[in-house]
Amino acid sequence: ETRINDELKRLDELFCRLPANKYALVLPLLENAAFMKVELEDLRTVIAASGATETYQNGANQKGQKASAELQAYTALIKQYNTISERLEKMLPAEIAKSKLQELLAG
Repeated sequence: ETRINDELKRLDELFCRLPANKYALVLPLLENAAFMKVELEDLRTVIAASGATETYQNGANQKGQKASAELQAYTALIKQYNTISERLEKMLPAEIAKSKLQELLAG
């Protein structure tokens, strides 16, 4: 919970200058993005430690390897996280978006 709150504070610093009506729309996205980022980090840790596949056996003759439950969860969550990130990026206050782009280009 602390890591989620830390991430939410970091994101909130970027969006706190929005008008109140836009901020009300952004806040649930920020909360979800913070949660997803922490969950993705945790899933990545588990996948790195346990591997991306697991062995399965259905009956006597059918067995093999399949994507782990953690990898499946990570794949689904990263897609949702990217969608929210794109939506949030479009809602960034113009001065912040411009400064972040300048930072990126300055490298």
